Amino acid sequence: MIIVTGATGQLGRQIVERLLLRVPADRVGVSVRDPRKAQAFADRGVRVRRGGFGEADGLAHAFEGASQVLVVSVDRMGDEAVRLHRSAIDAAVAAGARRILYTSHMGAGAASRFQACRDHAATEQALLASGVPYTALRNGFHAASALQFLGHGVESGSLVLPEDGPVSWTAHADLADAAAAVLADEGRFDGPTPPLTSAHALTFADIAGIATEVTGRAITRTVASDDRFRDQLVGNGVPAESADQLLGLFAAARSGEFAAVDPTLATLIGREPTALSAIVREDLSADDGR
Repeated sequence: MIIVTGATGQLGRQIVERLLLRVPADRVGVSVRDPRKAQAFADRGVRVRRGGFGEADGLAHAFEGASQVLVVSVDRMGDEAVRLHRSAIDAAVAAGARRILYTSHMGAGAASRFQACRDHAATEQALLASGVPYTALRNGFHAASALQFLGHGVESGSLVLPEDGPVSWTAHADLADAAAAVLADEGRFDGPTPPLTSAHALTFADIAGIATEVTGRAITRTVASDDRFRDQLVGNGVPAESADQLLGLFAAARSGEFAAVDPTLATLIGREPTALSAIVREDLSADDGR
């Protein structure tokens, strides 16, 4: 039984969809906070059980009989994120899983300038300490984040962000394909994988250029100081801690933490990863159609 957590989230749902193309549904289980949202999987023969990371008893039930458990990282940062990840790892060990997989991140490291990467590093240490064979999927930076930053720039004609650096923006669909491939080929990687990235690392100046080409409207890239950007965020109601964490992303990018490109993802999925230009084009075309 292969258990996937977070199967109603953007990445987790796609991982399960891809996994069902590789293994029978009766070998797949999902651990979710709200089983009603996973009814479509249950209808296809997937075992659906309630199991939030903060619920030890629920996780024990959700992970029952697991041979592999894929822990999809939570959308939080700091001590809470690491605590929740450790709870899931402990539950997988207690369930007797022979391998634990985790959606980590390229650039994961204790000295990273981005809080999320420090959290991933701490979780990888917990995996190592668990004593169970593990695989840390060091995913490229989600391209969906680039689209979120780009949204306001397309509307205003100016993409105003702090100084950045090249980032290997990578599609959720490609990362889901890779995770499914690794789950279906148990033991393909021990420990952290190479960075699972697209073929090119792009800056926000590059992204503004792509958007200009797609829309036919000039979209300029303007660099804002970190302090100005932070003040604007806080002024718009973003908590100061969250604003600082977001600035850490740009500091990490400036330092080259997300600039690596690697062929491993292409090898796993059997094709070239989706280019960010194609993702931007599809997103902006969808916006025009609404």
